[in-house]
Amino acid sequence: MLTQTDIHTFLQENGIRPDDKITVHASLRSIGKMENGADGLIDGLRTYLHDGLLIIPTHTWDTVGKDHPYYDVRETVPCIGTLAAVAAFRKDGIRSLHPTHSVAVFGNGAAEYIQGEEKCASPAPVGSCLSRLYEEHGKVLLIGVGHERNTYLHAVDERLGIPDRLRPEGFVITIRDHSGKEIQSPPFHTHFTAASDTCVSEYYPNYNDAFLYTGAVHQAQLGQAVVTVCDTVGMTDTVRMLWEQTDHDLCIRRMPVPPAYYLHWKGAQHDT
Repeated sequence: MLTQTDIHTFLQENGIRPDDKITVHASLRSIGKMENGADGLIDGLRTYLHDGLLIIPTHTWDTVGKDHPYYDVRETVPCIGTLAAVAAFRKDGIRSLHPTHSVAVFGNGAAEYIQGEEKCASPAPVGSCLSRLYEEHGKVLLIGVGHERNTYLHAVDERLGIPDRLRPEGFVITIRDHSGKEIQSPPFHTHFTAASDTCVSEYYPNYNDAFLYTGAVHQAQLGQAVVTVCDTVGMTDTVRMLWEQTDHDLCIRRMPVPPAYYLHWKGAQHDT
């Protein structure tokens, strides 16, 4: 059974510092038996990051939209699994007011970190909780899931201005905050890619070989789960480099990124 001590050992062995800012996507089933389930995983991560922040996505994009433009931070249930559903309503964390891509943050400075999320006009604009992981040199842990669940890559799309990523027309969302006060969002633009048959996140795994080559990610084991440990700066720099090379959209269908786009990159942290 996976314990908090096991989680602490994993983090230390994989270059995570107690003052890091970490966001986590996880398939709890992939880990196997774990002491206290989702709460145990959160406790293990939170106690290790005693000088940092634990950031768990509590997204509601599947239930908050143009047909139901309403988000209540105290009641709206996340649409992305058990870890999110537990994290969203724990008393030792604080959930942000972003209407579709909220996060629950644990640690000193959590309240300050989520300030202003109700002003976001898209899922992950520059300055938002997810996007600021770049400035903070944060990490992403993908526990038993792949880059199709790596929400930070949406922040990369918005930071780099990748075309055809947001719906042109916006709509206003009513947000109810922690005190029950209602706030109106600015016109909000959801994810949409006209050239793709689904959300582009399903094709973010196209980047994985390039990420491994440049050292932006590495893989490890936690319990029974394969974990991809991701550096936000490394991923952002790699995606920027790839888009400087390409003449086509890299994430509108399942296809490998041509190795010629990255094998020449001198900044890569790989074994030769």
